[in-house]
This record gives sequence, C-alpha cells and structure tokens, in this order.
Amino acid sequence: MSILKSSFIHAILLLVIAILIFKYGIHPPIPQSLFLLYLVITLFGIFLFVSSSEETWKSFLSPIHATLYDPRFRGIRAIIFIILPILATYLVYLRVQPKIEPPAELRTIHPAPPDTISFRNGTIKLQGLGNPLRGDKEHFQEHVNRGKAIYFKNCFYCHGDGLNGEGHFAEGLNPKPANFTDVGTIAQLQESYLFWRIAKGGPNLPTEATPWNSAMPAWENYLTADDIWSVILYLYEATGYQPRKWE
Repeated sequence: MSILKSSFIHAILLLVIAILIFKYGIHPPIPQSLFLLYLVITLFGIFLFVSSSEETWKSFLSPIHATLYDPRFRGIRAIIFIILPILATYLVYLRVQPKIEPPAELRTIHPAPPDTISFRNGTIKLQGLGNPLRGDKEHFQEHVNRGKAIYFKNCFYCHGDGLNGEGHFAEGLNPKPANFTDVGTIAQLQESYLFWRIAKGGPNLPTEATPWNSAMPAWENYLTADDIWSVILYLYEATGYQPRKWE
C-alpha cells in the first residue's frame, strides 16, 4: 500500500491543516480555551473517520504497529523512545519555569464618581441620578431591545455574548473587561455610575483612579445618552440583577 494512501497519513494531514486554520486562519484570533475545544472536536471527527470501516482502521494502525514491533524500524523506535521523554521534560520545564513579570500595581476597582460630568455639550449631575428610561413602562422592553442591539454592535467583542468578560478580545486586554455576571460589579453600583464609566471609558477617569490602563473607549464620542441608558437597562435585565438604589 502506498504510504500516501494510509489513513494514518490522512489523519495527520487533517490534524495539521485544522491546527493551521484555527491558529492562523481565524481573525480575530480565538482564545486558547476555544482553540483547545475546536481541536478536541477535530480529533473526535478524525477518530470517527479512521474507525468508519475495518479497512481504514487497519490502515491507520498499520504504521503504528510496524513502528512498535517491526525489527526493520528498531532504530526509529529507539529515537522515538528517546525523544518523547526529552520533549515531555522540556514541556514541563516551560510550564514551571519562573517568569519575569513587572510588579503588581494596586488600583481602585470602583473609583468614586464625581458629582457632575460633562457630556457632549452639557453637564450631567450624577448624584441622585436614576435611569430616565426605567420609568417608561410602556416602552420599557423596546428600550431593553435597543440596548441589546447596541451592546452586540459595540460591547460584546470585549465583554462577551454571555456578559461575563470573555469576549474575543478579552485575552489581549489587561485589565480584562468587566464581568457583568459577577455579583461584585453592576449589582453593587447605581445606574448613574455605569453611565459615567461607559461615557468616559478608561482614558477619562480621574487621576485618583489610576493606574487603570483600561482599553475601554469613551463611548460619549459614539453613543447618545439614551443609547447608553438603554445598554444599562439591557445589562441589568440580562443578568437579572437590580441596580443599587440611592440611599
């Protein structure tokens, strides 16, 4: 049988092609956890392929059996048995070797908001402010749906479709995007606080809140006030949390 017709070679080629596609063919790059998930699914599909008939299964096992038991491959067998432990040792070393990292920076997770903020051409007083759309019972669901559409158009790339901070870009950000499903985030905050954070983003936080190094843009440059309030309604409706009330 030609080596090129071997199911073992076909399986190896399929696996290499899949790895190249997952690693370099998808933009933006997928997180490592998703890469491993896709790889496991691919391996399962390859296993189904090579075990689909007795002929392909024997073709798949034939090179492995020959390498392990055929006297003609004694030299290759010896090389493999030497290389595998060395490779395993090297991989373990890479995992446990100490890494040089910058010292940790302490930062304020929830800096105190100002009393007022500038928003476009006006000023908004945050103290005591509630979401003006929350009282519109007749169109409440329309506001939530609008907020959902805006979120998935602008925010989910970082914060994720599950609102858990696991968006496609999350792995490349430090600090990571907020996890809205965490009880320590929006459930502890007034809606005016979210408005301030969304409107000003990371670049326009007060100096006492630094170091932030947040990639969060200042959404006041792209969204209207009602857009931001609609997104805030959606965040609370989707997570099931209630905003903190003013005391």
